[in-house]
Amino acid sequence: MADPIPSLTLPGPDDLETERTWLQSGLQDWLDGEYLPEPANATIASQTARLYIRHRLEGENDLGSLVVALAEDLQGEDFSQSFYGPFAVANQVAALWLDRLGIEPCCGRPSPSTSST
Repeated sequence: MADPIPSLTLPGPDDLETERTWLQSGLQDWLDGEYLPEPANATIASQTARLYIRHRLEGENDLGSLVVALAEDLQGEDFSQSFYGPFAVANQVAALWLDRLGIEPCCGRPSPSTSST
């Protein structure tokens, strides 16, 4: 049986505005890059970043818990003009963080480009 992937605690936010901008930009780039750029993508990215910052301000630093909280919160947002839904967007927040931290999303291990040889 495979070992479970350990929880991941995010570093404390030093600059919430920079973090919000980074997340919003990353989400919009992802949304626009997967399908055609749509006005709804900017709205979804902005709303997700806003909710993300709220959770970070409330002290949520566990990535798994943060993704679940975002998926729940995003259930109330309008995704009718998007190819994506709340869970896909919340999971992309995790993927962006894993990339930023140099961790492979599939395995929870350092990516080859960041591991020492």
